[in-house]
Amino acid sequence: MKTLTKLMLIAVFAIGGTSLLKAQDDAATKEFKVYGNCSMCESRIEKAVKSIDGVSLTDWDKETKMISVTFDAEKVELHNIHRAIAKVGHDTDTYKADDKVYKELPGCCQYDRPEAEKKAEKEAEEGHEGHKN
Repeated sequence: MKTLTKLMLIAVFAIGGTSLLKAQDDAATKEFKVYGNCSMCESRIEKAVKSIDGVSLTDWDKETKMISVTFDAEKVELHNIHRAIAKVGHDTDTYKADDKVYKELPGCCQYDRPEAEKKAEKEAEEGHEGHKN
C-alpha cells in the first residue's frame, strides 16, 4: 500500500511539474518604448496592460520610457498590448494613440509625441540647409 501511495504522489508531482514547465515555456517577456511623463501615466499604462487576460507582470519606467511586460504568448499577441496602451492615450513605437484621447490626458501627462519630434527635427534640418546656400 505504501508503494502505491508513493507512486501516486510521484505521478501527481510529475504531472504538476510538467504543467508548470509548460506554463513557463509559454511565458514571454518583451520590452518596448511607451511615451508618458509621470506617475499618473505609469498607473494608466500599467492598468491598461494588466487588464489583458494572460499578462502576468508589467512595469513602466518613467525615466527610460520603457515597459517590460511578461505574458502568456499562447493567449496574448504583442500588438494587442501596444493597442491597449494606445487606447488609453499613450504612443508606442508601433501604435499611435488617437489624437482626441491624447488631448484628454491631464496636462502633466501630455508628453512630446514622437511624430512632433521628428517633424521639428526635419524642419530644423531644412532650415539649416537653406542657410548654406
